[in-house]
Amino acid sequence: MKLIFSRKGFDSSSGGVPSPIFPDGRMVSLPIPDKRSKVTYADISFDGVSLGPIVSQLTGGRIPSHYRAHIDPDLAQNSLPRLAGWRPIFGQTGPAQGHLRNNGVGPGDLFLFFGLFKRVEVRDDVYAWGTNVRPCHVIWGWLQIAEVLPIGNSKSPSGYEWAAYHPHFDRVHEPNNVVYVASRHLEMDGVETNSIPGAGVFSFFSTEQQLTASRAEKTTTWNLPAWFHPTGNRMPLTYHRNARRWRRQGERTELKTVSRGQEFVLDCDEYPEAVGWTCDLLQKQQFGKTA
Repeated sequence: MKLIFSRKGFDSSSGGVPSPIFPDGRMVSLPIPDKRSKVTYADISFDGVSLGPIVSQLTGGRIPSHYRAHIDPDLAQNSLPRLAGWRPIFGQTGPAQGHLRNNGVGPGDLFLFFGLFKRVEVRDDVYAWGTNVRPCHVIWGWLQIAEVLPIGNSKSPSGYEWAAYHPHFDRVHEPNNVVYVASRHLEMDGVETNSIPGAGVFSFFSTEQQLTASRAEKTTTWNLPAWFHPTGNRMPLTYHRNARRWRRQGERTELKTVSRGQEFVLDCDEYPEAVGWTCDLLQKQQFGKTA
């Protein structure tokens, strides 16, 4: 199995702000703006309310509710009205998909989606960014691959009509355009997964999901378990072969990540500890509603 750390959601470049961690600990990844999308922020539901006003408030009105959103990955069943047969889905294209293909990513492999988050507070009944708090990288969702669908020139592949809303089905001329469909239940060899869904979102923030080191000056400095360190001849997390990016610190490993990478791949055959770590992470969290 391969584990892919996949960066998705709002940040300083896409959207202009982080995604929010609410005062009660709930969290939601804000999909980036996309003029070509069929879905608006107002269309997307979060805990029974429209995401539109939240986005508008946190961007100071720069991104209004009616603006279109690139809802990808799409992991929570109750975020939009669904056609029969819907399953969580994620699309990738261009060089990022080329990187996934070159590293043999396919059925059975697992995406861990992370993004930039920051705590918010309520002021005068409006969401505002918390004071004296730093943004950080946080794991917010996951998807285990069941099927890989090359889009090619087909906008509506037979049997996947439920996915026609997804933005990657409107980008048939882009190179390496691929859609990953989630498995219904998580499967890991030798590990009891206790019917964990094959994809979903973390409803609440936990420090166990936080990648950024707690006192780091930059969000790209991660605090990881010690076994992540590429000792011996093990291949490191992709894009991170430079040994100066890694430092052992007792029972932990510090990694200075590349700043704008999208897909970082780890081979669990070389890092078998990753399987138990990932399963433990998912088992401890409250799951969003999935297929």
